[in-house]
Order: sequence, then C-alpha cells, then structure tokens
Amino acid sequence: MIKSIVIKSLIQNITVWIISLIAVIPVLLIFINAVKTVSESSSMNFALPRRIQFENFTTVIEKGKLSHSFLNSLMYSSISSFVCIFISAMAAFVLVRNRTRLNRFLYLFIIMGIALPLNYFTLIDVMKWTELLNTRAGIIVLYMVTQIPFSVFIIYGFIGSLPKELDEAGVIDGCGPKRLFFSVIFPMLQPAVVTVFILSFLNTWNEFVLPLYYLNSAQKWPMTLAVYNFFGQFQQSWNLVSADILLTILPIVIIYLLGQRFIIAGMTNGSVKG
Repeated sequence: MIKSIVIKSLIQNITVWIISLIAVIPVLLIFINAVKTVSESSSMNFALPRRIQFENFTTVIEKGKLSHSFLNSLMYSSISSFVCIFISAMAAFVLVRNRTRLNRFLYLFIIMGIALPLNYFTLIDVMKWTELLNTRAGIIVLYMVTQIPFSVFIIYGFIGSLPKELDEAGVIDGCGPKRLFFSVIFPMLQPAVVTVFILSFLNTWNEFVLPLYYLNSAQKWPMTLAVYNFFGQFQQSWNLVSADILLTILPIVIIYLLGQRFIIAGMTNGSVKG
C-alpha cells in the first residue's frame, strides 16, 4: 500500500516537472536570445552568447517606446481590475443573499459570458455610438466588462461560503446595506478579491485583440500592440524582438509569482459553491 502511494506520488511529481519544463523552455529560449547579437540570435537556438548584450534592452525601450506603452498597460489593467472587483463583488453579494429565481437567472446569464465570444463588429458600432472608440476610457470599459463574468463566478461562490449570521449581526448593530457590504462582507473577501484582481490584471495585460480593434492611436497602445508593432519593424533582429517580449512578460510573471498563493486560496475557498 505504502509502496503504491510512493510510486503514484513519484509519477505525479515527474509529470508536473515535465509540464513545467515544457512551459519554461520558450521563456528560456527568449531570455537567452535577448542578450545575443543580431547574428547569434538569427538561428534562435539555446547556444549561450559570447558576450551578454544588455544594451539590447536599452535599444528596445528607446526604439519600441516601451516606457509609454508600459504606463498605458499599467493604467488599463489597474483601473479596469479595480472597477471590476467592486462591481463584481456587489453584484455577487446581492445575487447570493437574495436567492430568487430572477437572481438565479441573472447569475447564470452573467457567467455565460465566460464561454460566449464577443461580436467585435457589432461592438464597433456600439463604441462609435457611445463615442468611446479609440479612447482610453473606452478600452478600460471593454477590459472591465470582459472580466466581470469570471469575477462574479469566483466571488459568488466565496460569498456563498460565508455564514448569513454575519449579515444578521451587522443589521442588529445598525448597519445599512452599503455599510454591511463594505464594513462586514467586503473585508472578508480578501482571498477571492486578490485572486480576481490578479487574474483580471494578467488577462487584461495580455489582451491583444481588443486594443487592436478599438485603439487606432499608437500613443494609446498597450505593450502587447507595442510588441506587435516592434516586430513588424525589426523582424530580422531576433535579439531585439526577444528582448521586447521579455520586457513585456516580466511584469506579469512577477505579479503572478507574488500572488500565486492568493490565487490558490481564492480558487479553493468556496469558489465552486452556489
């Protein structure tokens, strides 16, 4: 019995290591070629450079205008994620605590957005009608609404795991609906809220199609479009392209590594209930 458990654990560990290695290999390839010369990086292999070319990153930042696109991505991802959290948390609280047929229908209708694709061409007409096309406010709204379905799904399950006695105690102490939510319920949603923020931030940072369709000005482009534009100009210089990609993914890798324990907690603490 013990031997079979050990063998099973060993097989699982080996499988995880193989999957992790497959995921890390492309990043390692990009990292190695980002510090090579143009001629060394032309074959895109794992051979180590003769001399590390740190100036590639400086060239990329200057020619690719990454500093400006970085600020755009940071603004879009941060604002849309924060607004998404508050809207999703308030919606989930109402839907959980008032379990009517209508609210159940609304919940299922909202989470359908997780699987249903966007109609980009119809959305263009909507963006023109609301005068949000090619605006920073417009792209932030788009980022926010696309993350709401999954955010409501996560927070809905977490709130469902909180005892209703907390609400009753708050009402007895004189809390109104707003104070009850922000003073009693919302502080207890930390694992779910951090999970939603990190996942929303990462998804928004990596989004490519939405800004491609709805942002026509290069001054408003996030880093994903900056990389795309940079690749079109320097597609023969794989060392610069690799450096550009590495600088783009570095912030989200750091955020994920710092917040992965919150993601695990938020996904496991009642996130599939309700």
